[in-house]
Amino acid sequence: MKTILKYSLAAAFGCTMLTSAVLAQSTDTQIPLTGEKVEGAPFEIKRDWGTFKLADRIAAKVKAGEPLNYVFSYQASGIPLFSPQYQAGAKMGCEMAQGIYKMNCTEIAPVQNDANQQVAQIEAKLAAGEIDCIGIEPVDSNSLTAVTNKLLAEGIPVFTVGVPSNGNEFTRFTQVPMKEGAFAAEAVLKWIKDNNMNDIKVFAVSGGDPTQEWAQGRMISFEQTIKAAIPDATFVTGAANGLNTSYEPGQTYDVYRSFLTANPNVQFIENVDIGAEHAVRAIESLGLQGKVFTVGWNSSLGQLDAIEKGIQVAQFDQRWPDQAGFGAVACAALLKNGEILPNTQTLKAVTKDGVAQAREELNRTMGQ
Repeated sequence: MKTILKYSLAAAFGCTMLTSAVLAQSTDTQIPLTGEKVEGAPFEIKRDWGTFKLADRIAAKVKAGEPLNYVFSYQASGIPLFSPQYQAGAKMGCEMAQGIYKMNCTEIAPVQNDANQQVAQIEAKLAAGEIDCIGIEPVDSNSLTAVTNKLLAEGIPVFTVGVPSNGNEFTRFTQVPMKEGAFAAEAVLKWIKDNNMNDIKVFAVSGGDPTQEWAQGRMISFEQTIKAAIPDATFVTGAANGLNTSYEPGQTYDVYRSFLTANPNVQFIENVDIGAEHAVRAIESLGLQGKVFTVGWNSSLGQLDAIEKGIQVAQFDQRWPDQAGFGAVACAALLKNGEILPNTQTLKAVTKDGVAQAREELNRTMGQ
């Protein structure tokens, strides 16, 4: 049975005691504290992909109760919205882990997405003997598979987060893209019904990198679910030709403005990552309020503003801070208690009635 800890993101900024005032502002994290008790763990663990043997140098530390070196490698440190939330979550996870096992936590990341540089950073830490356990957020499902399996072969526990991975890590703590897209579509269908918007028939899907596995899953299942409920719905863009907006705000705005100008029949746009607020900007600039609507992923003040305006229907929060914080807690639980923590991630839909709370939580996460 999973245990969900009530923990304040304020702890990510150095709070060592949870006062009643802090607890009053706390937010639910989905990071579990208990999991599967595995025979022989942490020293020798049998999984369906083979037998893992903890490196002798790490085993000696564990037996002596010495602090362990935990490294968190994530996609990029310079992406708007994403990177600050991941950084705050990593600090939160390290604080949580200390209650299980003493750890020295280090974060590493390229400034922008660069799988080769991310692998090189991990390899440098590995060569220096500075990794006792690691959490990895891959750029995509394949680029860090080889280094993940290399780390495991050298006796270093690996947990991945945020992006589905094809490595042999102990846990993939992330959303399930096909479920996410269906969940988003159900939220849109409910909005259509509740607001008597039954004339909405023309949809489009988009994202910063629509070819990624997670983007494809969100697009495919969104379209499938919409069409199952609205048989005459059409998609101007689908998973095979999803609108590529980039992750850069100005370029995303320009792409949406050009797309809407060229496709005046589009009524609803799904953005599968952080760009929905820029679709809203384009909608407003073209005077299409009340004619075109959108949904998007992750949390930003711009999206929350758009929801309050009634242009964006919802934002789907995949809980970036939890993803970033999971690895440290998972490493502590494995190496102290011999437990493998499960993937307990679920998607959270924020609609108009939840904007105020989401705004407070986001401001706390960002240290504001």
